[in-house]
Amino acid sequence: MLFKRKKNLTVQDKNISMHDVEGEDYISLTDMVRGEEGADHIKNWMRNRNTVEFLGLWEAMNNPEFKGVEFDTFRKEAGLNSFTLTPKKWVDATKAVGILSKSGRNGGTYAHKDIAFEFGTWLSPAFKLYLIKEYQRLKEIENNDHNLEWNVKRTLSKTNYRLHTDAIKDYVLPSSKRFWNKNLEYAEEADFLNAAVFGCTAKEWRELNPERAKAKENVRDSASINELNVIANLESKNAEMIREGADKKTRFEALQKLAAWQLEALNNMDFKRSIKRTSEDVYLIDNKKGEQK
Repeated sequence: MLFKRKKNLTVQDKNISMHDVEGEDYISLTDMVRGEEGADHIKNWMRNRNTVEFLGLWEAMNNPEFKGVEFDTFRKEAGLNSFTLTPKKWVDATKAVGILSKSGRNGGTYAHKDIAFEFGTWLSPAFKLYLIKEYQRLKEIENNDHNLEWNVKRTLSKTNYRLHTDAIKDYVLPSSKRFWNKNLEYAEEADFLNAAVFGCTAKEWRELNPERAKAKENVRDSASINELNVIANLESKNAEMIREGADKKTRFEALQKLAAWQLEALNNMDFKRSIKRTSEDVYLIDNKKGEQK
């Protein structure tokens, strides 16, 4: 499994590592007990019958590969004086995913946040409460960073749109036969980009999303960060092709191919930025890849 380090949690003067593992937050149990008196805190916690039952229930709910038969053996033995259980023994026997061991720098025993919070309860209720509060604080910062980046990309898109419309005014309208409806010419150019990236025009989006259209939203307000990045790139590219005298068909085909390639590349590089925004603080995971039709 791939560990991606995140910001440390600071709880009662302890720096506790947290990593992203396949989209889930895992917290270092090793760091949670660092400096505590005694030894084998994690092993002592795991040999407790209530702990074994909790771990088994968590795995049954979240891990389709969990081996229930092996778990039953541990559950029957839990609580006996002779019973011992280590993270490695638990994982090897049951194929558990809630507890992981990491070697090397920042190594140790890590657990999914649900399990780490339960371990915190065993250490002390106060420690668990502080741990949860600190975790929530970092998640709020993470969400605010995401909002900030989305707004920056939206602003960038609007700036490039100004350059784009200036190019249309200077190079398209003078040679167009439709001087009587300049707004239509602008809309068509903007919809080139909408169709290339979103697969629909602004009008089609409004018809599909009447409630959001009533709220004065448009297709780009629901775009992912990656889509806004691509829109900004396409606006600059389209303005360049307009100045070079490329016809609409040539420009649209080039923009469509470029959008599909860039979206696929960006989404593969950073999954989080492929998430679509549905409101000020709600996002929708978009699993679609850019496809050329």
